Amino acid sequence: MITTISDEDFRKLTNFIKSEYGITLQEKRQLVTSRLSSLLAEEGHTNFTQFVSQLLRERNPQKIEKVLNRLTTNYTFFMRETEHFEFFTKVILPELVRKYQHKKVLSIWSAGCSSGEEPYNLSMYIKDFLGPQASQWDTRILATDISQKAMAKAKQGIYELPDTLPPAWRKKYFRQVQGNRYAVSQEIRDNVIFQTFNLMDPIKFRIKFDVIFCRNVMIYFDQPTKDALVRRLYDATNPGGYLMISHSENLSKDAPYATVAPSTFQKK
Repeated sequence: MITTISDEDFRKLTNFIKSEYGITLQEKRQLVTSRLSSLLAEEGHTNFTQFVSQLLRERNPQKIEKVLNRLTTNYTFFMRETEHFEFFTKVILPELVRKYQHKKVLSIWSAGCSSGEEPYNLSMYIKDFLGPQASQWDTRILATDISQKAMAKAKQGIYELPDTLPPAWRKKYFRQVQGNRYAVSQEIRDNVIFQTFNLMDPIKFRIKFDVIFCRNVMIYFDQPTKDALVRRLYDATNPGGYLMISHSENLSKDAPYATVAPSTFQKK
């Protein structure tokens, strides 16, 4: 097993990952070497110098994604941080439904959606809230992630379900595939649009958003990178719209959003 990387190779690799993807690894040398050593062997390299020079020379998207998948954790689950969903259903949804009663369109973005549980979860809350009116509304959720591997799992929509999922939802929004593996129903799948997107890129979507969920994404970024991303998210938010981040994250004191609940912010 390869366990050492030179100062120069470590600097080149971590600088490249930070500049292109915002992920800060400069203080995580042991993590980088331990998680990438097996990948070097798989790719037929005998040392980090070969691996890093080829990676930076070719910039092969598939190989870069393998590196990112090793260095980050695409871990999420249904009903994660339920306080956000409670605020979403009790405060945000009633407000948006009143606001858009005429055009009947909601614009919601799950940014860094990983394997898809979050946007599917949001779609279920919306369907339940709107009830018989749901078919009259355009509530499609944009769900993005940088990882093609995560996107493939999200689009497949097959999961082991946690006990915290409401039993009524298990019946209503899933069909059993095998054992505790369930497939998300077609009506929920059709309500989510998956797209690969790097949050370091300019945000130039056709619409602005009423709600942006960007949870457990900024844990990999340093403060200047977080601040720059928050400014881009702010510009992509409709006036009065909301940003939700993880409870383990925070915004800087001079962030443009106003705090309205724990880890929940509004563009006034």
